[in-house]
Amino acid sequence: MDRPPSWTGRSGRFVSASPPISGEEDLFAALDLGTNNCRLMVATQTAGGFRVVDSYSRMVRLGEGLHHTGKLHNAAMERTMEALQTCAERLSRWPVREIRAVATEACRRAENGKTFLQQVNQRTGFDIQIISGREEASLAVESCANLLHNPRFGPPRNRALLFDIGGGSTEIAWVRTDSARQTEELIGYLSLPVGVITLSEQFGHAYSTDDRTYRKMVEHTRHHLREFENVYRIRPEIRRKQTRLIGTSGTVTTLASLILNLPRYARAAVDGSLLPASSARLAVRTLQKMGADGIARHPCIGPDRAPFVLPGCAIFEAIHDVWPVEDIIVADRGLRDGMVLRMIRGKSGMASRRNRASLSIPPHLRHSMQATGL
Repeated sequence: MDRPPSWTGRSGRFVSASPPISGEEDLFAALDLGTNNCRLMVATQTAGGFRVVDSYSRMVRLGEGLHHTGKLHNAAMERTMEALQTCAERLSRWPVREIRAVATEACRRAENGKTFLQQVNQRTGFDIQIISGREEASLAVESCANLLHNPRFGPPRNRALLFDIGGGSTEIAWVRTDSARQTEELIGYLSLPVGVITLSEQFGHAYSTDDRTYRKMVEHTRHHLREFENVYRIRPEIRRKQTRLIGTSGTVTTLASLILNLPRYARAAVDGSLLPASSARLAVRTLQKMGADGIARHPCIGPDRAPFVLPGCAIFEAIHDVWPVEDIIVADRGLRDGMVLRMIRGKSGMASRRNRASLSIPPHLRHSMQATGL
C-alpha cells in the first residue's frame, strides 16, 4: 500500500499518557467510528481492569444528511477521514499489542458505507469492521459490568436495562445479572433506528426547542420501544424493584453535569453517578427553557453538541416513559471500553481472530507497532 500522507489533523480532545509506559506492558487500542463521533483509546491492563494512557475524540458528524439521502456525504466523509488520519498518527507512537476498530449505524445504513471504509483502509491503514446492533449492545454491557454489580447502588438486582443513545441509533440491552457470580447475560436487545442526528434531521434542527416538536420526537421514539416491551415484559420487573437502569450516552452525562452543577464537564464526577429520574426530568425542562443559544453557551455542552442535546433528551424521556425506573446509573464509557476489556480477557491465548488484525499497518508505521497476530 502507498504511504499515507503525513497528517496532523485539526484539534480534537486528547488525553496524554501519564505516567510513561514500560516496554513490558501490553497496550491495547480500540477505535469507535460512530454516526456523530470518532473515538480512539489506548489502554494497558491493571489488576482491576485497565488504565487509559491515551485518548482522542472528535465530533465528525459522519451521518449528517444520511436520513434524507441514504448515503454518506462527501463533506462528512472528508471530516471523518481527517480524524482517522489523526488517530493513525496518534497510534503510531505506541507499541500496541492488539487493535480493534469498529463502525456502527452510519456505515450499517449508508449505501456507500463499505466503500468509504475501503477508502479509509487505503488512506490510513485502519481495517474498520461494521458491527451489528447486537454486538454494539453487547460491548456496551461489557463496558458497564462493574457498575451492574456495584453495591454502592443498593441491594443486588437480577435485571438491568442499559441504553446507549448514539448519533444514528439507540441501543437497548436487557440483561440478566448475577451479582454473587459477577456475571451478566444479554437476554434481548433492540437497535433502535433513532439517534440524535437522525431525529434532529427528521424533525428539523431549528425547531427542536419547540415544545410541540419535542413531544413529537418523544412519541416517535416511544412508538419504536413498545414492541420490545411487549416481548420482554420489563415493566413488571421494574415494579418488583428488580431492575437497574444504566445510561451510557452523552445525553445522560450532560444531564448529570447539569444536576451536579459542574462549572465544566468532569468525567470523574459523572461516571458512576446515580441520578434520581425526577431530577433528570427537571434538567430536561431546564434545557428546554434555556433555548438553543443558552444550550450552546453552557460550558458542559458547547456549540458543536448543542443541536443534538434536546433530540437526545427526547429519546431519554421516551425510554423512561416506557420503563420508569426511579434512579439512573450514569456511565461515561462505551464501545471502546468494552473492546479493550475483551482484548485483555483474550490475551492469554483464546483471543478471537476476528477481533485481531483491525489495522493493516502502513509501512511507515510498522516499525513502532509491535503487534501480536497482526
